[in-house]
Amino acid sequence: MTVTLKQIEALHWIARLGTFERAAARLNTTQSAVSKRIQELEAATGLALFDRTRRGARLTEQGEQVLALGREMMTLEGRILDLRSGSEPPTRRLRIGVTELSALTWLPRFVAILRRSHPAVTIEPDVDLTRNLHERLLEGALDLVVAPELTPDPEVVAVPLADVENAWMSRPGLVTARRPIPLEALVRHPIVTQGNRAGSGVLYARWFKAQGIVLERTMSTDSMMAAVGLTVAGLGVGYLPRRCFRPLVQEGKLVVVPTRPALPPVPYAALYRSDGPTAFLAGVVAIARKVCDFSRQLQR
Repeated sequence: MTVTLKQIEALHWIARLGTFERAAARLNTTQSAVSKRIQELEAATGLALFDRTRRGARLTEQGEQVLALGREMMTLEGRILDLRSGSEPPTRRLRIGVTELSALTWLPRFVAILRRSHPAVTIEPDVDLTRNLHERLLEGALDLVVAPELTPDPEVVAVPLADVENAWMSRPGLVTARRPIPLEALVRHPIVTQGNRAGSGVLYARWFKAQGIVLERTMSTDSMMAAVGLTVAGLGVGYLPRRCFRPLVQEGKLVVVPTRPALPPVPYAALYRSDGPTAFLAGVVAIARKVCDFSRQLQR
């Protein structure tokens, strides 16, 4: 048996008006019909909702708990019916997961535009590594993820957003080469890499393997900003988003080390479950496609 709104309404009005008879009058039905709804509700929940050892309609403690939850059902029904009248849209959540690079670049602008276009939406951001975000998306803990798509999944809709061009960078003077150098020569230096839960780390590990490149001396970090710090400190050569960190090159803190072949770009996509509220998420993804820009930090 299932719990129905008619059963909850009967419970609500009995508790509010004090008797089954008054509740029946309020609901424009018979007292026997109200009694039947309560019997069905008790059978569905397996709980005794009224204290029948006392006179009057007195709820048990479990009855009070069911009533509190039931009133939430009634509130949701009212909000759903309000939609047809064109009244203020109901509040909803957007649980969005992004990587560190997105949070550093276009996320502030995205949030500002989304708040203007969907003022009733509560934004709940989660900044984490790509693999962690993918896992939480599949678990249903996130509604939308913007990250590199590591492996296509039939349960996930992937909408391409933008490519991130990465370049090898180092502290000035660490690598002395004016022309593009082969990767075999570059990897003689210590290499700052991102870990196996970061999207760029996974994709570039696959690419290095396909190129037959073995990284003998590496420093791995899950944080992109930590990789920047290690590279600026001169502890190794790192691959970093070229345009995002161009200011560090202009300031003389880093130099671009050209290689042959050059690093392939990292494709970012908006990912959401195929069984999710696609109409709403499709609109959110359209905003993300418009503003997704990895070239400048803290865009507004």
